[in-house]
Amino acid sequence: MISATANGVGNPVFIVGSATGKDGIHGAAFASKDITEESVGDLPAVQVGDPFQEKLLLEATLELAKTDCIVGMQDMGAAGITCSTSEMSAAGKVGMEIDLSKVPTRQADMKDWEILLSESQERMLVVVHKGKEAEVKAIFDKWDLNCAEIGVVTEGPNIVFHYHGEKVAEVHADSLVLGGGAPVYEREYKEPAYFKEFQKFDIESIDEPANLQVVADFLLTHPNIASKRWVSEQYDSMVGTVNMSTNAPSDAGIVNIKGTNKALAMTVDCNSRYVHANPEEGCAIAVSEAARNITCSGGTPSAITNCLNFGNPYNPESYWQFVGSIKGMSKACLKFETPVTGGNVSFYNQSVIDGKEVPVFPTPTIGMLGIIEDKTKTMSLDFKEKGHLIFLIGKTVNDINSSEYLYSYHGIKGSPAPYFDMEEEYKMQGAVRGLIHDGLITAAHDCADGGLFVTLAEMSFPRELGFDIVTDSEVREDAFLFGEAQGRVVVTVENAVEEEFLDYMIESKVPFTLLGHVTQGKWHVDDVPFGFSKDYKVKFDNALGDILSK
Repeated sequence: MISATANGVGNPVFIVGSATGKDGIHGAAFASKDITEESVGDLPAVQVGDPFQEKLLLEATLELAKTDCIVGMQDMGAAGITCSTSEMSAAGKVGMEIDLSKVPTRQADMKDWEILLSESQERMLVVVHKGKEAEVKAIFDKWDLNCAEIGVVTEGPNIVFHYHGEKVAEVHADSLVLGGGAPVYEREYKEPAYFKEFQKFDIESIDEPANLQVVADFLLTHPNIASKRWVSEQYDSMVGTVNMSTNAPSDAGIVNIKGTNKALAMTVDCNSRYVHANPEEGCAIAVSEAARNITCSGGTPSAITNCLNFGNPYNPESYWQFVGSIKGMSKACLKFETPVTGGNVSFYNQSVIDGKEVPVFPTPTIGMLGIIEDKTKTMSLDFKEKGHLIFLIGKTVNDINSSEYLYSYHGIKGSPAPYFDMEEEYKMQGAVRGLIHDGLITAAHDCADGGLFVTLAEMSFPRELGFDIVTDSEVREDAFLFGEAQGRVVVTVENAVEEEFLDYMIESKVPFTLLGHVTQGKWHVDDVPFGFSKDYKVKFDNALGDILSK
C-alpha cells in the first residue's frame, strides 16, 4: 500500500501525467459560480477528461508502484498542485520547495497562480526516494507521459513556491488541511417549506391510467431511463482492458484481478429526486442502491467514494439538504460496512431565475467498490432461457412516491421519497448473495428507476426474450409495475432447482413472490399483451440518441 504522504528531507518531488492547462482554471471557476444563461459559453473551457491518457497514467503508476522508488503518491484533484503538495506535506509533517517553472504546461504564458490552482486532469504528484529519479523517468518515458522533477522535500513546516527564480508564495502546510488549522464551519440550516408539503401526497389522488402500455412506452423512451449507450459508446470501452473478466450485462461493472480468483465490482448511483424529497433517506437510498448493484453482480460491498453536488451553502435550505445527505450517507455506510475512502464537494450549483436563487437538485453521487471472492460466481442480469421462473425478492408495497412515473408521466413534482427500510434492504441483499453463492438463480437485477416493469424489460433486452407475469391484486397495478419502492430484486430460477430455491427463501424469512416465467420474446402482464422485446429494444437503445440529435 502506498500512502499519500511526503517524508524524507531531500527526496525529490515529481509531477507526472498530463501537462497543466488553463482549462483547469476555468473548470475550477465554473464549479464555484452561479449557472446563468451565459454559462453555456464557459462549458468548452471546462477541463475534459481523456480516458486514453488516464489509462496510460494508471498503467504507468501501477508499474511504478511495483518498484521501491516511491515514498508517497497522490492524484491531483481540487486546487491542483496547491492541494496535493499541502496534503502530502502535512501528512508527512514536512515541507516542500516547488519550482513552478518546471511544471509541464500546455500554454506558454501561464501565470504562477494558474499553475498552482489548475485542475487539469490525469496528473499525479509523486515523492521519490533520492537516487531513484532515473528509474522513475524511464517508466514514464516508456508510457509516453510527462515526468518532471519540480521540487524537493524540506524539513518544513512551510511549502515554498518559486517561479522563474522568484518566490511567489509560502504557506504552512497544516493551515490548508482540515484538522491542521483550516476553518471548520457550523453553518445555519433550516428545513424548507416544501418538505412538509411533499409529505401530504396521497396515492389515491392519482387516477390509474386506462392503458398501461402507453405508460410503459413513455418510460422506456424517457431520457432518464432509456439506454445511455449513446454516451457510453462515445469511447471504445474495451481499449486496453485486458483485465476485464466479462462483458456480460450486470448491475455493476466487473473487472478481473489477474493472478487471483477474485474480481472487482464497481457502480455509481444517485437519484436526485429522492434526495430532494428527503435528503437523509434519499442519500441512504443512494448508498443502498449502490450496494444492491454490487450484490446483484455477485459481489460484497466494500467501500465508497462520493461526489456531493449542492447549491449555495450560505442558503440555509440548501445547507439543510447537505446536512441531511451526510447523515443518510453515514447511516447507510455504517450499516453496509462501507467506509468513505474519499470524495469531493461541489457547492454553488444554482441558477438565478426571476431574481430568485434556484439550486440544482441535491445530488450526492455514490461510487461503490465491491469484492467478488470467486469470479466463477459473478451474476448477470439477462434472462437466459424460455421457461425460467421469475421471482421478486423483497416486499411489494402500494407506493409511487418520487417515481419517474409520478414525476414525469403525471407531472406531480412533490411527493415523499419512495418506500425504504434499511433493515429490510440489508436482509434482502444478504439473501440474494446467498442465492448467487449457492447457484440457485440464473439472473439478478435490482428494481430502481422506472420500477419493476423497467427491470423486467432490461432483463429481456440482451437475448430478446420476454416475460409473462401476474401482478399483486392487493396493490394498484400502476404501483406494482412502475412504483420505485426500494429493497427489491428480480431473479430467475431454473425449474429443476425451484424446490431448493423455495426452501432457501423460506428459511431466509425475506419476502418473495412468484411473478411468472420467461417467454420467447412476448411481454404479457395479467394476460394483456404489451408487445415484443425486440421492438422495445430498438426504442430503448435509440431514444436518447434521437433526442440529442435533434
